[in-house]
Amino acid sequence: MNGLRPSGPARAGQYLALLGYLAFLAFPFLWLISTAFKPARELASLHPTWLPDDPTLGNFRQAFAEQPLLRAAGNSLIAALGAALIAVAIATPMAYVMARHRGRLSAAATGWVVISQAFPFVLVIIPLFLVLKNLHLLNTLSGLVMVYVVWSLPFALWMLTGYVRAVPAELEEAAAVDGAGRLRTLVSVTAPLLAPGIVATALFAFITAWNEFFFALVLLKTPEKQTLPVVLTRFLGAEGVADLGPLAAAAFLATLPSLVVFAVIQKRITGGMLSGAVKS
Repeated sequence: MNGLRPSGPARAGQYLALLGYLAFLAFPFLWLISTAFKPARELASLHPTWLPDDPTLGNFRQAFAEQPLLRAAGNSLIAALGAALIAVAIATPMAYVMARHRGRLSAAATGWVVISQAFPFVLVIIPLFLVLKNLHLLNTLSGLVMVYVVWSLPFALWMLTGYVRAVPAELEEAAAVDGAGRLRTLVSVTAPLLAPGIVATALFAFITAWNEFFFALVLLKTPEKQTLPVVLTRFLGAEGVADLGPLAAAAFLATLPSLVVFAVIQKRITGGMLSGAVKS
């Protein structure tokens, strides 16, 4: 086993590569924070600095004054929370069937997951627009929730299937030997073990819907119903000139919920993915 472990220089190189990658990922966010606290004269400078020389909260006040960020955040919360709850409610029993009863249904569902992730949004937006129009759900948050559910369901199903396969089937068999019925077994034995996976999947679906832009831009036309990512585009002028300070401040506030939630669940998400890879 020692022969499989990297040597000291190789391990140091791996850590350096990891630190470089983390710096690459963190740079845009750190620059966003710095920009959000810079006054207008520093933003217009030809020689920008890493840190603001004279930090200010003026960009945040201007952002809230110019755009209805709280209302847009409320719309995003409704759409993301509704989509996450519905997607998990549908995906959980489907994942159980796929994990415990492998056959044509499971193979077809797996194929659907793969194919659905290969389609670009541009190919489905026009049919989707027409379907929602015929259902009188166009320009409504309920219609957007339906779209987000369909969009996040394949990945939620794949993720939950990994968690179900990680639960030993012997536990359910032991409960059946003790006289527990199928429903009692699922509620008392399987569900508690799946709780971390269900929470992680729901939060992942929430983050995905919270950050979504394209569907919300096309399907929501009334300003009062638009979500936060769409409202952020209003900080761009008619000629594409950005009001950089307020835009950075608003974008920073919009990013915080996703970062906090992902920081809380990232270990569980990774565990679910690894479980699916090992058990498949």
